[in-house]
Parts: sequence; C-alpha cells; structure tokens
Amino acid sequence: MLAPDVRSILWALCGALCGAIALAAAAAPPSPHYALIKEIRLPGDGGWDYLSIDPAARRLYVAHGDHVDVIDIDHYTLIGSIADTAGVHGVAIAHELGRGFASDGKASQASVFDLNNLATIARVGTAAGPDAIVYEPSRKEVYTFNGRDNSASVFDALTGTVVATIALPGKPEFAVAESQAGRIYDNIEDKNLLVAIDVRRHAIAQQWPIAPGESASGLSIDPVHHRLFIGCRNQRMLMLDAGTGRVIDSVPIGMGVDATAFDSGTQLAFSSNGEGTVTIAHEDTPQRLRVVQTLRTQAGARTMALDPDSHNIYLATADLESPAAGEAAHSRPAIVPGSFRILVYGPEAAH
Repeated sequence: MLAPDVRSILWALCGALCGAIALAAAAAPPSPHYALIKEIRLPGDGGWDYLSIDPAARRLYVAHGDHVDVIDIDHYTLIGSIADTAGVHGVAIAHELGRGFASDGKASQASVFDLNNLATIARVGTAAGPDAIVYEPSRKEVYTFNGRDNSASVFDALTGTVVATIALPGKPEFAVAESQAGRIYDNIEDKNLLVAIDVRRHAIAQQWPIAPGESASGLSIDPVHHRLFIGCRNQRMLMLDAGTGRVIDSVPIGMGVDATAFDSGTQLAFSSNGEGTVTIAHEDTPQRLRVVQTLRTQAGARTMALDPDSHNIYLATADLESPAAGEAAHSRPAIVPGSFRILVYGPEAAH
C-alpha cells in the first residue's frame, strides 16, 4: 500500500495532467464543419480518376476518360479541356514553366500541354500504364508511376527526354514530392509498402512497411511537420514520419478509400471513401491525429483534390446503372448518361 504522502503526490500529478489536457483542448480552435456548397455538371460519360488543383491559376483538372476537364474554381465553370489523353489518370502542374502533364494510361505516354491555351505541346513515351504523375520542381522533372510495369519513368519537364526508369517492388499508387528532402514518396499497393525515392540518384532510398495499414491508395503530406498521410483499404488512415517511415498514429475511415489530402492552413487531413463519405481528421500535434467529422457525400465519390486557399475539397462522381439480368457481379456498371459531376464541399462558416 502506498504511503499517504505518495498517494497525495500521485493525485496532484494526475490532477495537473488532466488540467493541462483540458486547457490544451480548450485553447485549440474548433475545426471547421464541412458541407456541400456546389455541384458542377460536366459533359461526357467516361470514367474518371485523379483530380488536381492549380491554386495559383484557380483551376481544377479532372481526369475524365479520354480527356481532361478544366474548371474555373472561383466561378464553378468548365473553361476547356485537354483532348486525346487516352485512359488519362492524373495531371501534374509546373506553374513556373507554364506546362502541365497528363498520364495517358492506355497510350503508355505522358501528354505535355500549355497551361494558357491547353494545347498539347508534346507526348513522352513511358513504361506501360502510367497512373500517378508528379512534378518535382527542384530538378524540373516529371515522374509517372506505371501500374502495368511496376516502375517509375522520369523525364525532363522542358525537353521531354526520359532520364531514368526506376524499378519498383510492386504496383505503384499515389505519389507525392517533398523537394526540401529531395524525395518522392510512393505507395506500393500490393506489397503494403511505402518507398522513398532519392530524386538526385533516381533510385529507391528507403522502403518501409505500413502495418497496420493494408492496400494503400491515397498519399498526401504535411511539409512543415514532415508527416505523410496514407489512406488504406482496410479502413485506416495512417500518419507517418516522412524521415523514418515510422507509423505514428492512425484513425478509422470509411470503405473504398482512394485519395487523401492535407490542408496546412487548418491542419486537417481528408480521406475520400467510395462508400460515400469523407473522413476528416485534425493533426492535433505531430504525434496525434483525431477524427473531427465524417462528411456524407455520394456513393462513388472516391477521388478528391483540395484548394489550400479556400479550403474547399472537390470530389468526382456519377450515377451508376443497375446491372442487367445475368451480368457478372464483378462487371463495372455503366454510368447514367449526363450524371457526371464534381461535388464541392467547404467550411460552413466560409460560405
């Protein structure tokens, strides 16, 4: 049995700790509550994939079948498209070069386009099935992550010259650059791994297991605290140390995650889930992640982009037709004509 004076000290320490926690919670500003603010209808009934924001130009790029839709995010209007991007998956922006890059998955190439008039400048051959695409500004290079080749193709953003092909340990998914560290990170979906690529050597510097996460998809970064956010299909979003690969914390998310996003201005991390939800978590500290809202969206709204200026998030979805009698259960249902749209959600207080 503890002596009375020892018990008194322990009770005092416990009270002080509880008080400090309560004070910190009271001092933290409340997280914004997100709600639907707009739907943007877009023509075309093809499939879709990544959404990408150019905050400087106030544009959203939507990979949409055989083309890329370009939206003015201040006026919620379609302003043009980038044509002939067969099976396009994603878009990367080099704003200082006046160029954009689209990964044309079916054509195994990247389309290079002019940011001003959206005209295609060149096409660069890649390995098979380019999917995620990232611009690395310190070396002015573009990386495509090739899903059918388990590799990354690297080319010069100005000349289009392929300078390296990097073998990867499995099927790549989302990727993100951290130029300060000289690295690009990529999820290896089928091996439950995260790889860190050294951009100077064009080689894998590190590879880390992501347990308790499985089948990683979305990837985003907090560049100030060097934290990575990984959306995993076993319904977890992980927060990792970008320097060591250590899993620091995780939170539960919905089913069918595709993308994640991180907002440095609000310290919010988002996971877009195909079931029709977005899980919103707050980075309370670089050691703690906490769910603050489960936002109801629409079924199929799995891909997402974040505008760091307005703090709005954008998701793509469409209505799907019921399978025909006798159709295989695993077949992808057809899109209801005219139903493709972008859903815009934002903090309620801002609108």
